Amino acid sequence: MTEQTSETPQDLAGTGAVITGSSRGIGAATAQLIAARGAGVVINYRQKAPRANKVVGEIQKASGRAVAVGADITEAEGARSLVDAAGENFGSLNLLILNASGGMESDRGEDYALKLNRDAQVLMARTAMEVMPAGSQIVFVTSHQAHFINQTATMDAYEPVARSKRAGEDAIRELIPELDEKGITLTVVSADMIEGTITATLLERSEPGAIETRREEAGKLYSVEEFAAEIAAQVNREGLEQGHTELVGGAEDFLRQNG
Repeated sequence: MTEQTSETPQDLAGTGAVITGSSRGIGAATAQLIAARGAGVVINYRQKAPRANKVVGEIQKASGRAVAVGADITEAEGARSLVDAAGENFGSLNLLILNASGGMESDRGEDYALKLNRDAQVLMARTAMEVMPAGSQIVFVTSHQAHFINQTATMDAYEPVARSKRAGEDAIRELIPELDEKGITLTVVSADMIEGTITATLLERSEPGAIETRREEAGKLYSVEEFAAEIAAQVNREGLEQGHTELVGGAEDFLRQNG
């Protein structure tokens, strides 16, 4: 749990945030950090309400503001409910962190990766853009395996997800002219495989030893909490250029291969 202290900057006080896929893992950890800085946070879950309510409880215990909203972001109604919740509970929507992703699930259909990692991202961004005031920020969370997929091959089991996430990043970047008009900043945060995530677990199940191999190649893989801190560090960061990509940990391998 993230404790709010007198040293924690309150630079997000009076703002509302939506973090997709925030009932666990990276999204939950990021939500706690953002809430500690004063933002009211909409915790998004698809099915597991108790897990989302636990995150809300931890934020509130640390004197933060949060509300849990069940929504499937692949549906227009789900995206709208998240955006509306920010306005209704916190007065505005100033920050959207597109953290939810997937595609390795075996029961969601062949086109689910693209539906979630590309189409839903654009749907969520466009819905949020309708109400976000100038000075707002959208953060798109991705992986090096996806960000560099057009130049560097990834593990076979992860390739469909990687390509769909890259398609999502490209589609979000195509919104930049509209974001410029509205005064909204897009930031992309990319990291290597993250220890302890559901993606890493599923990948390890598909390709035993894959995570250890990547850990050895990169020298270190970030934990959920470490990556969440890097995401939060980009929120309201001074001097960010439109469309900036923040590469977190292990990018040297990819940059060298693409150099």
